[in-house]
Amino acid sequence: MTSQDRAAVTEADIQAFDRHLRHFEQGQLRRITKHFRQDLVFVIENDVTLVLQQLAERKVIPPDQMKEFADIEKGQDSTKAAEKLVEYFLSKDCEAGIGLWKSLFVLRSRWSHPNLDTMVEEILRNGRNLEKEIMLNETGYPLEPELKACQEKHKQLLYEQSRVLMESGAAELGQPGFSIINRYVDLKVVTDNKFGRQISQEHEVLAAAGELNEYRLRRKIQVELERISPDRLFRWCPRSGRTPLSVVLSGVAGVGKTTLVQKFVLDWAKGDHYRKFAFVFAFKFRDLNTVGAETTLERLLWEQYPELQDKLGEILRQPEKLLFIFDGLDESNRVMDLRSTGLCTRPDDVKGVEVIVASLLKQTLLEGCSVLLTSRPSRLAHLQTEALHRVVVIAGFLSQERQRFFHNFFCEDAVAEQALAHVRESQVLYTLCYNPSYCWITCTALRPCFTSGAGQAPALPRTVTQLFISYVLHMLANHTKGLPENADVREVLKNLGRLADYGLTNHMLIFGKEPLDAFQVTLSPLRTAFLVENVRATYSFVHLTVQEFFAALTHYLDFREENFDSTMLAAQKNLNGEYDIFLRFLAGLSHSATRAPLKEHLGEFSAKTTKRVIENMVRTNREALFSAMSENGKRRALNFLNLLFEAQNSQLVRQVMGDASHIDFSKLILLPVDCVILAYVLSCCRKVAFLNLDSCYVQAEGLQKLSPQLHKVGELCLSSNHLKDSAVKSLALALGQSDCQLKTLSLANNGLTEKGCKELCVALSANQSLISLDLTKNKLHDKGLAILLEVFRNPQCKIQKLGIQENALTDASCQMLCSALMGNTVLQHLNLSGNLFTDRCIQEMRKLILTCHGLTEIRLCFCDIIPEIEGQLKMLEKDRPGLKITI
Repeated sequence: MTSQDRAAVTEADIQAFDRHLRHFEQGQLRRITKHFRQDLVFVIENDVTLVLQQLAERKVIPPDQMKEFADIEKGQDSTKAAEKLVEYFLSKDCEAGIGLWKSLFVLRSRWSHPNLDTMVEEILRNGRNLEKEIMLNETGYPLEPELKACQEKHKQLLYEQSRVLMESGAAELGQPGFSIINRYVDLKVVTDNKFGRQISQEHEVLAAAGELNEYRLRRKIQVELERISPDRLFRWCPRSGRTPLSVVLSGVAGVGKTTLVQKFVLDWAKGDHYRKFAFVFAFKFRDLNTVGAETTLERLLWEQYPELQDKLGEILRQPEKLLFIFDGLDESNRVMDLRSTGLCTRPDDVKGVEVIVASLLKQTLLEGCSVLLTSRPSRLAHLQTEALHRVVVIAGFLSQERQRFFHNFFCEDAVAEQALAHVRESQVLYTLCYNPSYCWITCTALRPCFTSGAGQAPALPRTVTQLFISYVLHMLANHTKGLPENADVREVLKNLGRLADYGLTNHMLIFGKEPLDAFQVTLSPLRTAFLVENVRATYSFVHLTVQEFFAALTHYLDFREENFDSTMLAAQKNLNGEYDIFLRFLAGLSHSATRAPLKEHLGEFSAKTTKRVIENMVRTNREALFSAMSENGKRRALNFLNLLFEAQNSQLVRQVMGDASHIDFSKLILLPVDCVILAYVLSCCRKVAFLNLDSCYVQAEGLQKLSPQLHKVGELCLSSNHLKDSAVKSLALALGQSDCQLKTLSLANNGLTEKGCKELCVALSANQSLISLDLTKNKLHDKGLAILLEVFRNPQCKIQKLGIQENALTDASCQMLCSALMGNTVLQHLNLSGNLFTDRCIQEMRKLILTCHGLTEIRLCFCDIIPEIEGQLKMLEKDRPGLKITI
């Protein structure tokens, strides 16, 4: 709900809320405020200034204190200011606390924030139980001494199991792993059903690769999505109107679901949160796949936690004290149906694992227990999530989290900043790091580049394929030392690739002994570098995209025409994007310079594969691809540009795109990384006839990426992109090129003002190509127009068509137009519609029409001119044959 949709908060509402707050004693209100500390920070950091203003208006905070907090925001950041402000109120008396809550309550009518709404609703609707819930999470249930001793033993076990975060292959190399506390970076967890469905509708691999619009996500987190810190997953939920017992944690592959669960368990074992759970039981679905067709809950617990066997019966008799965690539903080989009627009612009921989990979620088994389920979105699409109490989504890393991850990984701040600077510069790699798994792969691949000591550092990767090659090379360097001298590295990687390709085409992520034997993937240090072992002898690649890389690589190491044709046919038939990342790797490996570092270790790559991959791209119907009108069609066109970028073959780009390309991405939101890809393609072309980026929200950052190549475009449409004046400098770079080919430029509805006109005027004064300029629906006003018209005083100006409608121009502009355009024989079409012209400008308008000799059309629609005067102007068509006046 937006602020426009909600009713204004009346004084009566404020007084009623005040009375409700005063029902709490001072200690209780402080405890509630402390309980909501993180949520308050989420809310206040969104607009510290607005909150401070409201606090000042209600005289809750003295002026000198307000200035201190305002200075903190200016000097540091909004989060730090919000944290300081919350701490300030926690140190004050009850009246100050009430003042804070009332101020935030008032802001609800002007500023919608889901965390604020949730807190207020919980205080109003769940106030009686709130303090009880807070106390229970702080102190826990009382336990008998023997059960308490059992609990402590169980906590110690979980602590030891969860405190270390292992990197792929670290154990095989004798490396101890890392403290999860030192490496863990908080993930953005949000709750919103619509957002969750949206992610599930986008192909997960693309989302995991960073195709999710960070701007859109950031704005959603700020104003639409309720943020949930991990220690709040089982807090009161406004959607269900209760403290949830069943919570689903969703997220794309590699986004951090398992790591978050590991940290959650560690924090519980340390006593940091959720003490109301006397016992936590954590399971992985990939491990449960090896359980027989039927079992019991008791047996699952005995096998996983044998130390609890003697007390298990007593533990299960108090289900309200229990939390069950089931991680990775998407890895389960069984289908769970929450609508099933054959659910369990007792812990010793013999059923399939999927039935036992469903029974816990539906509360037919151990009624009152809590359950946390994690899954990728695709699997949730088949689960009846409306029956669950809360569904949350891991949204991944934004910029601050990426920076923190790099610093945690490299330990040395200087090295971390160097690596991060390179990743930011490439933008393609930076976007990948939306996903924590890609952050790890990126840091692993870059480590030799920035920590090589006196030796020669490897070349820095810039494409995704180059990054994964760097990653594989790093793994080879660390995992081949223990191999026999006659070991064939090429054979090992080829077999891994065949396994990966088989899994890709058969939608398999988990591999048992049979497929490993079939593809001769034998035990070796190299296998452990890229495959992780799950319990009961099942394996999976360290990341889905690593599997896709090897699936592409194997076609270059071992070209088999039938296999290649089969995979390509499947990729061409699949329109939901499942093969897009695989195809990018296939394209990237086609370039000899990209794969050269691997060639030193693996020998020659198949020339037939290279030829077939390039032929497939050349055969692409460019005109059909780039004339698509639907969003999905345009997304497919953008994905194709990603293939060309990965291939890094300028001759191929020119062959595919031609010399008169028409590219239309209008109304498709483009990330800065998309602009990098598009800029590369433009850099390879000699010229582009038409580039439509209307309503793509490219913004100043995206335009900066594109600007070095925009002089090659004949017709450029950039309407409705919120570019603002700061973006004009990038356009000026293109317009000022001596070989600029721009003939038509549309900058309508971009918020350009007088300031932007100055930059534009300088660039246009040197430009000899532009003949059409559209500045509709900007904010030029009279001062901006006066600056722009200097261009038309230049005899070299070639602009034939000018659109400046809806720019709040007044009668004063008419005189400026007359002066600048008098005797102009070049300008043919002038659109002045929708401005603030009145009858008083009739003489200047008449003079303009009669003295601007090149005009063939002038438009004056929707101006404040009476019909009689309009008629007089229309009569001028007789004095100027060939001139059309539209009013």
